[in-house]
Amino acid sequence: MKLLPIIALLAAAAGAQAQDAGTVINGIYPQLDAVYKDLHAHPEIAFQETRTAARLAAEMRKIGFEVTEKVGKTGVVALYKNGPGPLVLVRTEMDGLPMDEKSGLPYASKNGAAHSCGHDVHMTAWLGAARTLVTLKSQWRGTLMFIGQPAEETVAGAKAMLDDGLFKRFGKPDYAFALHSWPLAYGTIGYNSGAVSSNSDAIEITFKGRGGHGSAPDKALDPIAIAARFVVDVQTVISREKDPKEFGVVTIGAIHGGTVGNIIPDTVKVRGTIRSYSPAVREKLLAGVRRVANAAAAMADAPAPDVELIAGGAAIDNDDALVTRTEGVLKKAFGDANVARMPAMTASEDFSQYINQGVPGMFFFTGVYAPDVVAAADKGGKPVAFNHSPYYAPVPEPSIKTAAQAMTLAVMNVMSK
Repeated sequence: MKLLPIIALLAAAAGAQAQDAGTVINGIYPQLDAVYKDLHAHPEIAFQETRTAARLAAEMRKIGFEVTEKVGKTGVVALYKNGPGPLVLVRTEMDGLPMDEKSGLPYASKNGAAHSCGHDVHMTAWLGAARTLVTLKSQWRGTLMFIGQPAEETVAGAKAMLDDGLFKRFGKPDYAFALHSWPLAYGTIGYNSGAVSSNSDAIEITFKGRGGHGSAPDKALDPIAIAARFVVDVQTVISREKDPKEFGVVTIGAIHGGTVGNIIPDTVKVRGTIRSYSPAVREKLLAGVRRVANAAAAMADAPAPDVELIAGGAAIDNDDALVTRTEGVLKKAFGDANVARMPAMTASEDFSQYINQGVPGMFFFTGVYAPDVVAAADKGGKPVAFNHSPYYAPVPEPSIKTAAQAMTLAVMNVMSK
């Protein structure tokens, strides 16, 4: 057979799968909408997702998955075996954020937590993809490993599930997929090869001084002045030491010290975050922060500070071959104009934990806002609410349908008969 007919047959098959998946998702959407609004109204924070996990487990059992609960404290693992073939992991996060929601939606949370990062969209699309894949099981072979992960917001849940034997107990996947809602137009999908999120490291520094009266600073040793010098000088690590073409950020988000205006305190605590993409830049920033902190103290002839640099999430590194393989299917389904590569986000995500076990993975983004609203914001109009905003309010139906269909097609593409 000639190459051209083979390509035509593959394109036709991809088109048929997209149509089939879309039909199934349209049919089940009323149930998905009810689940979404329930999850949105009842968020639970990291490692407290007991109600959420129970709901996901129950829904997956209805679909026909074999479900194990309490993996990594509150995690859910659901398996569906459909003959010989690859083992494919599909992850959703379950946790909300400890903040009040201000969206004004009729189904808004009122319990002091909020799904303001879109994890309720992810969970609902996860369920939709699971239902669709089982409905279309004649078109693929292998084993689905759908996991509901706790504590993504604290970048601790993936590690907890792996430490609890996720891959040892249920098998090491051949591929892994995850998606994330993003303030793009609904119906659109963004992705990239290589880094798609950042490394994250926390800064905890205690600068030491000698307390005294504010009117006699010469009798004291002022840690506030030392901390202030550090906050300013540490930015030169970014502007003068890091390759300007490489991404890197050092942000100081909190300074705690002192009680009243006329007392010099003994200590000041500084807290912040470091973000980067490449391991080399990460190491440079970590070393630079530590060096500048010690130098700031040494300049004041103060004791060496206590410097803690706490590792957080590692950057997600999308597998180039898997991305290339998947983008053609997504473009066929949604159109070239709606499926495009995009720069890496500067936020962090612990989906990297699975990829870093040697599993080829792809993490992609799906839009949640009306196209005209996004277009107006891009032209300088009213900004759309970003993830983690108390006003973050995805438009449910098109957002969930796109995410569920995209995930279904991505999985079917690596499990096709």
